[in-house]
Amino acid sequence: MTTYRLAVVGGGNMGAALVGGLLQGGWQPADLAVVEVSATRATQLAELFPGVAVVADTPACQAALIAVKPYDVATACAAAAKAGATRLLSIAAGISIDALQEAAGPDVVVVRAMPNTPALVGEGAAAICGGSTADDADLEWAEGILGAVGIVVRVPESQLDAVTGLAGSGPAYLFLVAEALTEAGVLAGLSRANAEQLVTQLFVGSAALLADRGDPATLRANVTSPGGTTAAGLRVLEEHGVRSAFLEAVMAATARGAELGRR
Repeated sequence: MTTYRLAVVGGGNMGAALVGGLLQGGWQPADLAVVEVSATRATQLAELFPGVAVVADTPACQAALIAVKPYDVATACAAAAKAGATRLLSIAAGISIDALQEAAGPDVVVVRAMPNTPALVGEGAAAICGGSTADDADLEWAEGILGAVGIVVRVPESQLDAVTGLAGSGPAYLFLVAEALTEAGVLAGLSRANAEQLVTQLFVGSAALLADRGDPATLRANVTSPGGTTAAGLRVLEEHGVRSAFLEAVMAATARGAELGRR
């Protein structure tokens, strides 16, 4: 009987992104199994990842990645433990380490993670925290999986809601800004196609510059000539409380994450 190095339980977008990242990072197809109950999705996954086993039930495995909906997590953890997994990495939103441990049993090491959707293009930002029995080797293992699709930071579980409010929800904030800038370009007289192209590259280029040089305050100042066009635009944004709105948005999302986690 084959024992897989990792069973990815849940073949949705995030589970598939991680499988793709691991394969690109050097894992062999035979190392992986994807557990997917939807026959249609299973067919898609088999075509997308030739050589990777796509099955309906959790097979014998050394470890498991739990990428199912929150209400299916307990069942998935128990099935993975029964299949022999000694490590579990959960990316299910709002499910605490205690709940994961209870479902998996005391002999399984659990790590909880909060990734975000840019992982779909290999540019994710994730945070992890380990259960009481997780050591550095276990956290390094989890980092090796999530690191296939982006960066990984370690935080205590008490900070995961803040990670959710900032990095988890953050892409939506930026997409909203992109929408608004596109509309502004059209209002200023640009064609929609040109506005969309310019805004997309604006985000790509600015992100690359920030990643290369850091210090967003200095980068902003470098673009802002005294009495110039950027200064005029920034004055309007400050007058409308944009900075405060972002602060409040992150805090509201953080609070909502904590609320959902208590249910």
